Amino acid sequence: MKTDHLTSTFMALRQRLHRSALAYLKDDDDARDALQDTFERLWKSGDMESDSEASSKLFVALKNVCIDRIRRKRSVAMEEAHLVSMKIEPSSGEDMERLESLLTAGLTQVQKHIYSLSVHYSMDYKDIAERLNMTEGAIRTQMCRVRKKISDNYKILDR
Repeated sequence: MKTDHLTSTFMALRQRLHRSALAYLKDDDDARDALQDTFERLWKSGDMESDSEASSKLFVALKNVCIDRIRRKRSVAMEEAHLVSMKIEPSSGEDMERLESLLTAGLTQVQKHIYSLSVHYSMDYKDIAERLNMTEGAIRTQMCRVRKKISDNYKILDR
């Protein structure tokens, strides 16, 4: 039987990895997402020869994922600053596509895709989950984050 060093090491170090991600990101949801992304990256990269190799790669990959997320947050913050400077004045010929793009600024590609399928194609979460090969719970979680981001962007535009 083949030993899966990555999974066993990940499970053993999960709490330490979570605390490390939390120290970087300062948000529990982001830290959990970073853990998931880290495991997925390493899972796709192939088998580990030993538990020590898996351990070191987990911490290095987690650090890189956290740094990527921090950089993404900074670019989103810059987009939000741009949104504030682009107040939308109500007009009779308001461009709905432009408004939607301003409201959905800062969403990940997956979130934009889920949002589009839900809003533009009126698909329910079950159908979206099947189409994207995700769980229905994951779709619900992503849509919750999408609605929060759109609400935050609306508040910025409404100032």
